[in-house]
Amino acid sequence: MKITSCTLAASLLGVAMLAGAAPLKVDPAKSTVSATFKQMNVPVEAKFKKFAAKIDYDPAKPEQAKANVEIDTASLDLGEPDMNQEVAKKDWFNSAQFPKATFVSSSIKPAGAGKLAVVGKLTIKGKSTDVNFPLTVKSEAGKQVFEGTLPIKRLAYNIGDGEWKDTSMVADDVLIKFRVSAAQ
Repeated sequence: MKITSCTLAASLLGVAMLAGAAPLKVDPAKSTVSATFKQMNVPVEAKFKKFAAKIDYDPAKPEQAKANVEIDTASLDLGEPDMNQEVAKKDWFNSAQFPKATFVSSSIKPAGAGKLAVVGKLTIKGKSTDVNFPLTVKSEAGKQVFEGTLPIKRLAYNIGDGEWKDTSMVADDVLIKFRVSAAQ
C-alpha cells in the first residue's frame, strides 16, 4: 500500500482534530462579569460591559480544560458616567496604560459533581498574581454554563492609588463574579 504525503497529512489533521475539541463559543448575551465591593460600607455591584473568554472544555476530560479571559477595564459600569470615567483614570484601573485585565488558567481539576478547582494567573494593572477558586459547571439549554466568584484584594493590584488607598471609603475586598455561557 502506497501512502502519499497528501494522505498522510490528511490523516494527521484528522487525528489532531479528534485529539482536541474546538474552543467553546461564548454567548455574550447570557454571560456576565461583575465586581462587588463596599463603598462606605454599602455593597456596590458593577458590571464589565466588554470581555472575551476563550474556553476549551470537554466534560469527559475536565482536567484538560483551559480558560483565558480578557476584560476591558474601561468598560466597568457603575451606573453613572462620571464614576465610570473616574475608575478608568490612573488612580484606579489606569485603562489608558492597562486596557485589559486578564486571567489565564494553569490547572483545572474536577472537584466533585459539577465542580471544578481552577488555578491560574490574574493580571490587573500590570500586576500578576497566582489565584485559585472554585467553579461550578452545568449544562443548560445545550450550553455549558460556568459560574464562580474570585475574591481579590484591590490594593494588591494597585487599584485605588493615592488617597484611595484608604480602605475606609472603598474596601480592599472585591468579589469578581462571573457567569459564562458557551457552546460548541
